[in-house]
Amino acid sequence: MRKEGLKFVLGGLGAALAGAGWAARGETCWLALSVLGVLFAAFCAYFFRDPDRTPPSDPALILSPGDGRVLTVAKEGPGSVTTVRIFLSVFDVHVQRLPCSGVVEKYHYQPGAFHMAMDKEARENERAVVTIRVAGRSETLAVEQIAGFVARRILTWVKPGDQAVAGERYGLIQFGSQAAVHLPESAEALVKPGDRVSAGLTPIARWR
Repeated sequence: MRKEGLKFVLGGLGAALAGAGWAARGETCWLALSVLGVLFAAFCAYFFRDPDRTPPSDPALILSPGDGRVLTVAKEGPGSVTTVRIFLSVFDVHVQRLPCSGVVEKYHYQPGAFHMAMDKEARENERAVVTIRVAGRSETLAVEQIAGFVARRILTWVKPGDQAVAGERYGLIQFGSQAAVHLPESAEALVKPGDRVSAGLTPIARWR
């Protein structure tokens, strides 16, 4: 479990103990608080899980940054960039992983709205964008962490100048969100809407 989830787990267990204490004094109505506290703690421990993974070693592959379901694979706006958008439900692992190796060139945080993460309007949501200068190539690739209606906090653990290693952990979005990768023309998408993907494991595109 990620350390970021510890305060939520402890909060749930604290509520459970408080409810049990009041119930032991004869206030049985507090048993509900105890049960809810245990359930909340268990859910948070599950939500903040962070399984170890071994990414594919092929440098021609671009990996999924998040666990979830592919929403869209489409050109958005002018230019030749194809965007792959992935919806992360509250039941998916919410640790994001780098889609390719290289050097982190830019980091940009953009305040915004908090629309439902599976909706088209989520493109207006709060986001953090990491741009990577791809190893051995002239292109850059941008990957986004996008907040949702429930997710209200984005954590990004890389900064400009850092080495990017495909499949390595680089961030976390709390409680339901969206991830996106913006593919240059030299990359070919390998997924379609509805596909299930796993961060750091599933190839979502390949360099031509």
